[in-house]
Amino acid sequence: MNPAPPPTVVLVPGLRDHVPDHWQTALAARITGAVTVPPLTDLRLSREAQVTALNDVLSGIQGPVVLVAHSAGVHTTVHWAARHHHTVRGALLATPPDFDTPLPEGHPSPQKLRDNGWLPTPMTPLPFPSIVTASTNDPLARLGRVVELAHAWESRLVDLGPVGHLNPASGYGDWPRALELLQELGCRTASDTGTRV
Repeated sequence: MNPAPPPTVVLVPGLRDHVPDHWQTALAARITGAVTVPPLTDLRLSREAQVTALNDVLSGIQGPVVLVAHSAGVHTTVHWAARHHHTVRGALLATPPDFDTPLPEGHPSPQKLRDNGWLPTPMTPLPFPSIVTASTNDPLARLGRVVELAHAWESRLVDLGPVGHLNPASGYGDWPRALELLQELGCRTASDTGTRV
């Protein structure tokens, strides 16, 4: 009997995470067959456009997937899950921002996010297993808010400690623990994950 094929890993970046030194870029290079949702040049802040871009990628994949989302990509994923369907084996949802609270200068206001369809944030259980990772010093979300999101989505919460927003600005060009968490979601990855965070 042939084993079931492994799921395709689909990476869902945030609104400004398509950079070579981001951990999602490093992860995509490590996993055979991984697919990254391409960046939008127009309508970048549009929730509808971001969800459509994710759905277009998933529509072209046969078989199960595991989603790996970061930052606003987590919101893209939960909005997608509220309206669309694909065989999703699981999702790793890393450091979601709190769109209901004003973000630091340089980020969209809650009103702008609402105008572009991001609010209200879906607060219903996800239809697939998921892991939410949280930072204790994320400038884009209080730990308590991320705990609330994980509870609403019925996700397992993993506290990463003080890792900022888990992005290059916080010192994370690589994040070996992602491989370990993906194994929990049914991905077959390299067993040597290096230093844990």
